[in-house]
Amino acid sequence: MMIQEHRQTALDFLMVSDTEFAAGDTMQACEKLWGAASHAVMAVCQQRECPYGNHRNLKVAARQLTEETGEAIFREGFGAAEKFHANYYHGFLEDFQISDDRPIVHEFVHKLLDYLGRE
Repeated sequence: MMIQEHRQTALDFLMVSDTEFAAGDTMQACEKLWGAASHAVMAVCQQRECPYGNHRNLKVAARQLTEETGEAIFREGFGAAEKFHANYYHGFLEDFQISDDRPIVHEFVHKLLDYLGRE
């Protein structure tokens, strides 16, 4: 996938996750949030020519962005997205955690995609 394809996939997954949450399909919605976040990070990694082939690479990239920009959303957003990813497999998140963390992942994805235009 190219940068713009990762960007569009991230936006598509955000939209689908909202639809799935509204339909009550929490497990799929959680995984789509993770997908949105990971594709947004992949787009930034591709632009910066950084490795992005595994979960650890994505985590390192988010941490580097936090350190470079001083913006905590890159760390917090990735952490929230990881919780949604884990929840897909283990179903441990409470409703209040989902409602608290969903906007963080949305902000994270949009901030990453905005970052694409600045680099």
